[in-house]
Amino acid sequence: MSGTKKDIISQLQKDILQWEGYRPPPAGQRELVGLGPVEAAFPNGVFPLGTVHELVCANTEQAAACGGFVSGVLSILMQNGGACLWISLSGNLFPGALKAFGMEPDRVIFVNLTRDKEVLWVMEEALKCAGLAAVIGEMREIDFKQSRRLQLAVEQSRVTGFVLRNRSDKMGSTACAARWKIKPLPSEPVDGLPGLGFPRWQVELLRVRNGQPGNWIMEWSEGKFRPVEKELPEQQKQMAG
Repeated sequence: MSGTKKDIISQLQKDILQWEGYRPPPAGQRELVGLGPVEAAFPNGVFPLGTVHELVCANTEQAAACGGFVSGVLSILMQNGGACLWISLSGNLFPGALKAFGMEPDRVIFVNLTRDKEVLWVMEEALKCAGLAAVIGEMREIDFKQSRRLQLAVEQSRVTGFVLRNRSDKMGSTACAARWKIKPLPSEPVDGLPGLGFPRWQVELLRVRNGQPGNWIMEWSEGKFRPVEKELPEQQKQMAG
């Protein structure tokens, strides 16, 4: 293959990644949302913005964990201004709790609905609004055709979408850039003091378009994400020693 053809193919690959939301960070800035090793799982080590992410939840605990994790991401996406729209089916979201993740509730538009069909319609229309930083939609099910409509909307507006699915037993194909599963983990005491520590999650990327799935433990402390090293079982510690 000639050098000219290689250059054309290379440029096309870069263009496709940018169209899919994998835009390189500004000069001198390596990470976009501070997820550390998690971001390395995406193409070029870039967390995809201007695309749609799917988070699957098997129960109420996982749904709450997803909400906390997404809130941390949103607080970073909204640092430069803008508002976001949160469309809820459960109505269990407590706006005041968002402050724990650096979000101001008055910059979030809350919409409570009762049916997936309504959530999908509102989310698609909202994703077309370039003035929003992000749109979050809670729903039970979504198929490929419906997710494709959401993806087409963000390709024009460059708004980032998050689908929180409260039914993980039906996971068909979707057009979302990534499929996540977030599980809550026990927090660790801070400096040996009694009480609750910082929020901690098991973060799993089940599927990543053009990337590498993986599993990590992350914590939210001092206004940012922090990776937590996985401790070896006692038997492996003894062998390593």
